[in-house]
Amino acid sequence: MNSDAGNSPDPAATNSPPAPLNSGEPIALGGNGGSVTLVDGGTFCLSNRLGDVEPGRPHGLFFRDARVLSRWELLVDGKPAESLSVLSPEAFAARFVLRRPPQSGYADSTLLVLRERLIADGMHERLTLENMGSEPTAVAMELHVEADFVDLFAVKEGRAGHVRADITVTDSELVLHDRSDRMRGISISATAEPAVLPGSLHWRVVVPPGGRWHTEIIAHPTVGNQHVQNTHTPGEPHHRHSAPCRKIAAWRDTATKITAGDSILTHVLRRSESDLGALQIHDESGEGRPFVAAGAPWFMTLFGRDSLLTAWMTLPLEVDLSLGTLQQLAELQGEDDDPLTEEQPGRIMHEMRRGPASGQVLGGDTYYGTVDATPLFVMLLAEAHRWGADPDAIADLLPAADAAIYWMTEFGDRDGDGFIEYKRATDRGLINQGWKDSFDGINDAGGHLAEAPIALCEVQGYAYAAFLARAQLADAFDDPRTARLMRERAAELRVKFAEQFWLPDRGWIAVALDGRKRPVDALTSNAAQCLWTGIVSDEHAAELIDRLAGENMDTGFGMRTLASSMGAYNPMSYHCGSVWPHDTAIAVAGLLRYRHLPRALAVATRLSQGLLDAAAAFGGRLPELFCGFPRDQFATPVPYPTSCSPQAWASAAPLLLVRSFLGLDPDVPARTLTVRPAVPRNWGRIHLADLRLGEITVDLEVEGDQVTTAHVPDDWTLLTR
Repeated sequence: MNSDAGNSPDPAATNSPPAPLNSGEPIALGGNGGSVTLVDGGTFCLSNRLGDVEPGRPHGLFFRDARVLSRWELLVDGKPAESLSVLSPEAFAARFVLRRPPQSGYADSTLLVLRERLIADGMHERLTLENMGSEPTAVAMELHVEADFVDLFAVKEGRAGHVRADITVTDSELVLHDRSDRMRGISISATAEPAVLPGSLHWRVVVPPGGRWHTEIIAHPTVGNQHVQNTHTPGEPHHRHSAPCRKIAAWRDTATKITAGDSILTHVLRRSESDLGALQIHDESGEGRPFVAAGAPWFMTLFGRDSLLTAWMTLPLEVDLSLGTLQQLAELQGEDDDPLTEEQPGRIMHEMRRGPASGQVLGGDTYYGTVDATPLFVMLLAEAHRWGADPDAIADLLPAADAAIYWMTEFGDRDGDGFIEYKRATDRGLINQGWKDSFDGINDAGGHLAEAPIALCEVQGYAYAAFLARAQLADAFDDPRTARLMRERAAELRVKFAEQFWLPDRGWIAVALDGRKRPVDALTSNAAQCLWTGIVSDEHAAELIDRLAGENMDTGFGMRTLASSMGAYNPMSYHCGSVWPHDTAIAVAGLLRYRHLPRALAVATRLSQGLLDAAAAFGGRLPELFCGFPRDQFATPVPYPTSCSPQAWASAAPLLLVRSFLGLDPDVPARTLTVRPAVPRNWGRIHLADLRLGEITVDLEVEGDQVTTAHVPDDWTLLTR
């Protein structure tokens, strides 16, 4: 790719085969007045606000990366119901409050239609009719069902196929099987004795005045002609008795309880806790520690970068999620050198897939084309150790950390200059392999695309932090030689970084070095992530903070990915001017790392308040991203139409904000807890109850810059200044 070719086309517009990789943006979800996403682990449902899965749209019930329902439409007397409200108490459950359309000549309807939906290794729906009128009402109900069994990627890219199900009808059940793979299917059954026809279920009922009628409908995926394990007990009337709710309850029982004087912040934190619990996945055996999926609807799988960063941000809630993520990624760590999947020895994977098309394009269900997951793996391993993860489990993962360091120095550093670069191995891989992985995500101040191999600035920061992290682990496990070598590498990298990435005439850090080692000179949020890892000198950080504080970076609702003064800026783009909550939270954490410098604390406080204002506008749940328009242009954040929600690192972002302003830094092996707060005044008192650090539990209250309560064991050291 020529860096001077500013109008280089989107690869999706060429004739090359579609790549089954998550880069850039999917098609718009569409739907009737918006979409509703419900998720439990690797199963999720995407519908409109009526609860309907509409054919021809990217809706559906998805199980193991395949769409097992492509139509699920309810008709009341031959017409769709009217939506009154959607209530979603948890990420896996919703109540669709509807009414029958008013009959001809009447202004109002007297029939309430309630759909209570639960996602749990399939879908359970309780359908209730309530007659508010003074005489009996006759109702004809139809539920139309179709399945195309296409791969998640086909739906994501708008390539959904035709219905391709073989249908079997019995007196009580509708069964659909994938014609191309009869091992995959779904069965539909219901109470209240429906008439079962090919592709639909029918009821004709009379509801007395003031009376109710209900039926329960279960959509149950099958694998190998066997139902998957059913985690829902028939007859359970409410989601709070369900297996997903029991899972959430168990998660909350072990997680730290975090509350704030500010009710909005408390609500946002509660939503984060719920969504992160719902996004957890166990391996198919159901054993072992959980790991976190990246987000719904398109990223319900293990991702290297996303899962690692989410686990890092979630440490104040629970350390086992980090350990489970590390263990799962270590099992999939690269061993061979394969250009099709971009696997290399020691490399941490980018994503894995289990759908019908897994491996058809890239020759495997695991793709390794990411440049940042490998150093992030080492960073998280050391951080989990400091937060009290099982030391034996940490020791077991040290060989994986060493393999990761090997990849960084032998494969990641393609030309031996000390920096990690990327260039895809074939035309099927991702063009950009950092977190801004859309085809146009890396560009210069004039808007021209960068030429590969590309060395991203934040990735060098991750590498710097990874070397220091491995040194800390070496200290902990009595390996002074490795500790010394890692610190030497980190120090050398920091010097080289300052020499080649700093732009003295601009006052900021280049987003990257291109294939000719020229600085790619755009002002981006990537530079703020460099503050988070500590690779930036104080002298350069002070000047950078001034640039990050400007209106061209701060929208009033968070930090833009690309400054509005840059040539490629577009507030409605995916990576070139939008706001990503996790990105802003990392920027805030970086600013607070340098809070001894002028303006750092003030800028961090302003950014965090803007992000929390955005969260309130989105009902307490931060989306994957939103548009980067300035706040004085639009008083509320403008949604990005294809944004994932819930999305793991967006859900975890408020936790990182709280941790950063608390200055919370435990070191369980050293039996030390550091708390150096600078909590915004409007947050009020922050209370952490049952914070588990190894074998101890800590209660902590902080207000402003004061630790008001801290219960730690006598043999621990509490540092507050």
